[in-house]
Amino acid sequence: MNGQMLTSEKFTSDTGARVISVRTSDTLRPFIASGTPGVDEWEDYILLVDSRALDRECLSKGLSEYDDAMHVVTVGSLDEWQMRDMQVLPSAVLFMIGGRKVSDTDVSAKICALVERFQPSPVIVGADGDELAQLLHALECGARGYIPTSVGIRVAAEAVALARAGGVFVPASSLLAAKEAITPVASRNDCLDSLFTPREVVVAEALRRGKANKIIAYEMDLCESTVKVHIRNIMKKLNATNRTEVAYKIRELVR
Repeated sequence: MNGQMLTSEKFTSDTGARVISVRTSDTLRPFIASGTPGVDEWEDYILLVDSRALDRECLSKGLSEYDDAMHVVTVGSLDEWQMRDMQVLPSAVLFMIGGRKVSDTDVSAKICALVERFQPSPVIVGADGDELAQLLHALECGARGYIPTSVGIRVAAEAVALARAGGVFVPASSLLAAKEAITPVASRNDCLDSLFTPREVVVAEALRRGKANKIIAYEMDLCESTVKVHIRNIMKKLNATNRTEVAYKIRELVR
């Protein structure tokens, strides 16, 4: 109606799994009142909360196709779910924050709100980074898992299944970072300190862990162009021709 009507898309995969997407509009409540056939009767579904429409559609479709018994309901926010007035709580909530940090005040508040609203259903946080500090912050907020977007659909689905079974999923990359964190770092950093400036050392460590320029810039509060300058300087000092070679040489230096 004049471009104001809510649209709802229903995808049916080859396996028969159903994924429902809801977008807000001025006529949301009247549309919701009519219900979406079958959705409200689901006794076991995963609620995927992601403000980015394309990302949530792709992830929900991937999860449903990996496990045809996994029903996924997607919304852009907690408010959207509440407006749907569904009668059954989800068996798990997957909250995707993208490139934002769990330590951001509003993100932490949203995680806490989801945990409180959906008890006892587990809340799992999905983020672009795998920093140990962010993972721990998510767990402190009550999350029952932390999924970095560097993993594939299979790992993501198994992480959700683990949380639904009462476990807590922690990515291996974060555990390796924890191991390094408790290992004496003085001798490991001597070589880097002798070669690089303090900022280059941080960038070099990030490259060693395979982080993208955008993530490095965000974590260091720098422009992406500045990060690229640091990377060029690091490559020159190591006589490396690409990021992969940089990462390899740095690993050799810090052994």
